[in-house]
Amino acid sequence: MTAMQTGRISVQTENIFPIIKKYLYSDQEIFLRELVSNAVDATVKLKALAGKGAVQGDIGDTTIDILLDADNKTLTIRDRGLGMTAEEVEKYLNQVAFSSAHDFIEKYKLDHNIIGQFGLGFYSAFMVADRVEAVTKSYIADEPGVTWSCDGSPEYTLTPNDKQERGTDIVLHISEDAVEYLESSRIEGLLKKYCRFLPVSIRFGTRTETTYEGEGEDEKAIDTEVENIVNNPSPAWKKQPAELSDEDYQKFYEELYPFSTPPMFWIHLNIDYPFNLTGILYFPKVGNSFEVQKNKIQLYSNQVFVTDDVKQIVPEFLTLLHGIIDSPDIPLNVSRSYLQADTNVKKITGYITKKVAEKLHDLFKKDRKAFEEKWGDLSIFVKYGMISDDKFDERARQFTLLKNVDGEAFTIEEYRDKVKELQKDKYDKIVLLYTNHAADHAGLVQACKNRGYDVLNLPDIIDNHFIQHLEAKLGDVTFVRIDSDTIDNLIQKDDKNESVLSEKEQETVKGVFERVAQAPGVSVSLKAMSPDDLPVHVVKPEFMRRFKEMQMLQGMGNGEAFPDMYNVVVNSNHPLIAQKLAGEQDAAQQEDLAQYLYQLALLSHHMLRGEDLAAFVQKSVARMG
Repeated sequence: MTAMQTGRISVQTENIFPIIKKYLYSDQEIFLRELVSNAVDATVKLKALAGKGAVQGDIGDTTIDILLDADNKTLTIRDRGLGMTAEEVEKYLNQVAFSSAHDFIEKYKLDHNIIGQFGLGFYSAFMVADRVEAVTKSYIADEPGVTWSCDGSPEYTLTPNDKQERGTDIVLHISEDAVEYLESSRIEGLLKKYCRFLPVSIRFGTRTETTYEGEGEDEKAIDTEVENIVNNPSPAWKKQPAELSDEDYQKFYEELYPFSTPPMFWIHLNIDYPFNLTGILYFPKVGNSFEVQKNKIQLYSNQVFVTDDVKQIVPEFLTLLHGIIDSPDIPLNVSRSYLQADTNVKKITGYITKKVAEKLHDLFKKDRKAFEEKWGDLSIFVKYGMISDDKFDERARQFTLLKNVDGEAFTIEEYRDKVKELQKDKYDKIVLLYTNHAADHAGLVQACKNRGYDVLNLPDIIDNHFIQHLEAKLGDVTFVRIDSDTIDNLIQKDDKNESVLSEKEQETVKGVFERVAQAPGVSVSLKAMSPDDLPVHVVKPEFMRRFKEMQMLQGMGNGEAFPDMYNVVVNSNHPLIAQKLAGEQDAAQQEDLAQYLYQLALLSHHMLRGEDLAAFVQKSVARMG
């Protein structure tokens, strides 16, 4: 080319640029990702050709430079890649939606990870620029350099230039409504967000590095200007697991999530058939927290950051994990911002779920004791997965643990075998007794142990859903919380005790307690129990309590719409009831004793508070006087 040339960009409508600027990309800032990705493509192509001997001599430094000139209001992306001839500029820049990456792969039959696929990324520059220039020179010897220039209309100019080095400078003349992209901190932030793991070094000016010499009073700081390389071109997930030590995995986690608590363990994903997928998923210490930590797994396509909203690829329960997933086979829309429906997505989802289950099962088999120690941080994750994913549920039953109040851990099958002899009810169901707060239920736990029963400790916020899930899946078990009925009726049998009180005496006793236990949702009943059992019990029906807790867990209020419902069960065979209260002739003394016993029962369940608790303490002190 020896003279300036003008022409029209090949588009179907003159309004293509406003459409790109306003609608094509969901985020204006994505322009930098697209342009830097193009620069990386040009560099990767050059290296691919050099590997085939198609490039003369040493290719030298291939670092990509990001140059900011706030005074002249320009932002330049400079690569030292293939460059373009005038003919290639005509083909790739003047035909919207023609991808040079696709054409390159077809021509050279390469399997290198070329990023570009839509051919529209270059035009994202017009979202922030009034004018864009491509100053380029091909790697092909004797090909002159050319400069393409366009102001965002379909008109362009193409002129020869005297560029000596191969590669391309994309020069953006930043528009008035996008001056934020002339700020160094803004550009560096975007580079770290979108380009931090691109496979070619990216330089953004220099940074000051401080070192220290001497010791004590003689110590002095020495500032040195060094290249500001903003990316890690060889991240851990692109390496083979055999190349990495535990320390390497942990360092990469720190790189992703600075100042975070170290992960428990991790999974290195690496598959090339029937789809390509690499990545590392870390298991953080979740503890008893049901708050889903979203935006912790990042999706990449050939090391280009795409999104941190991965709910269409990763099942909901896996969003509790942290890490990276990288796949060129995940179908994205033109702007790479949203997933498109595709069978590969389902396959990838299934693969990730399977690998997670296999990892947990391997850890369980390899070192069960260590697995049991980690269970407190794993249980929320595993239970959530079992509830929400049937395939994971099937696999997880092999390593899901149930722990009792003594800290002993059992698989589901092991625990059923442990308790089935003593804890089977009259309907032939195995009753799994549990507490959600062992310390608060210490008295009830001991009472259960006195009968030979075992009590599970299920303190997780998700356990209400989890036990219902197990009841539905297993069929022959039912979970009963130890405060949901009297001890003798937690495991229902046909046995029945006779009351030592006459029917008239029972009516009198019930009437006394109904007068002192007047509150919404409270009912009173008498029951003939062992004289060794407590005189008054407060029990919360299993069904209503579960219903209320599930409403609260699902964010449907704080439970005020469902006031506490509980039964006051009076043991008619206890001496304090059968002899002292029933034999008391003074009605006031009867009510006083009934009130005291009722409040004592409330206190044992941490249900006596405020003024009632203060009055109870004073009355107790007075009784001792």
